Amino acid sequence: MSGWQMFAAILGLALITAFTRAFFLYPEQDLPMPGWLRRGLRYAPLAALLAVIVPEVVMTQGQLISTFQDARLPASVAAGAYYFSRRDILGTIVTGMAVFLPLRIGLGW
Repeated sequence: MSGWQMFAAILGLALITAFTRAFFLYPEQDLPMPGWLRRGLRYAPLAALLAVIVPEVVMTQGQLISTFQDARLPASVAAGAYYFSRRDILGTIVTGMAVFLPLRIGLGW
């Protein structure tokens, strides 16, 4: 690829990315949306987060974990319990890591 082609490709990708990411900022008014779609979109971030986290916790190299001696399980439970009791994201991360690291490093889980 020549330098000119590489520059054109990078510029094109940057423009496409900027357009698609800012697509909802362009209209002057809110886009009309049915109520059922608006209610459904409230759950999209939670669904996306769970779709990323759950496989990471219950799978290793594409296979379900075969033992409960996995540091991710008690760390997830502790972090979840902390979050539902306090509703604090930073504390949730600290609690999960405070359980995870001693189990992983200390016990070798």
